[in-house]
Amino acid sequence: MPDIRFSKCLLTVILGFSLSSLSAQTQAWEPIMVSVKGGTYQMGSTTGEKNERPVHAVTVTSFDMSKYEVTQRLWAQVMGDTPSHHRNCPDCPVESVTPERIGQFIVKLNQMTERQYRLPTEAEWEYAALGGDQSKGYRYPGSNNLNEVAWYRPNAGDTTHPVGMKKPNELGLYDMAGNAWELCADYYDPGFYSVSPSVNPRNDKPAPFRLLRGGSWRSTENRCYSKARNRNIYDHYHYNNGGFRLVWDK
Repeated sequence: MPDIRFSKCLLTVILGFSLSSLSAQTQAWEPIMVSVKGGTYQMGSTTGEKNERPVHAVTVTSFDMSKYEVTQRLWAQVMGDTPSHHRNCPDCPVESVTPERIGQFIVKLNQMTERQYRLPTEAEWEYAALGGDQSKGYRYPGSNNLNEVAWYRPNAGDTTHPVGMKKPNELGLYDMAGNAWELCADYYDPGFYSVSPSVNPRNDKPAPFRLLRGGSWRSTENRCYSKARNRNIYDHYHYNNGGFRLVWDK
C-alpha cells in the first residue's frame, strides 16, 4: 500500500500547492462577479402585496453582480470581526450587520481592491433575480420549486447555510431566494412604483426604512418569490437574517 503522506508530498511538489490549500484557492478573496446584460422588463406584480403595484416597464443598464451573498469569511477579511448570530460557518452569509456597517464594509473593500463595489438598486436586484435576459419566467429565482433554490422556513432548520448549496438561477446567481434577506441601495417607499423613473430607477429620498429583497432562512414562501418587497428599519438596526450582495457597473 503506498505511503499516503509521501503521495501528498509528491503531489505538492508537482502542483505547487498543498492539498489542504485546494479549497482555499477556490475561495476567491474578492467576490466572484457574474455579468448581467441590461434590458427592459416588467417590474412589480398584479397578484402580490399592494406595494408591488403597479406593474411598470423598467430598463436597467448592464452591471456585474456577486455570484454569492457576502459571506462571513469575506466580511472578516475586510472588517476583522465576526458579527453574525449564526457563527462557526465562514461560508454562510454574513448577517446581523446594520446598513451603516454595510456601507463601511463597502468603502473599505473598495479601498483594498481599488474597485467600485456598491449595493444593487431594487430594480437591478429584481431584474437579476428574474434571470435578466436569460429569464425563463420562474416564480422564484431559478425555479418554480422553491426547495430547489432556497433555504427558507420549511427546510432551513432555523439557521443560515453555506452559500451556493442550492440551484442557481438562469444567470448563475445563488441564494437570490432565502438564506438571508439582501439589502438594496433604495430607501423603502410602498408607493414608489407609481412615480418610479423608467430607466435605472433608485429611490434616494431618505426614509425610516431601507429596502430588502429575497427572503431568508425564516421566511415563508410568499416572501421568497422574485417580486416580494420588504423593509429594514434604521441604519443602526440589524437582523439575524439580513445580509447583502454586491454589484459594480460595467
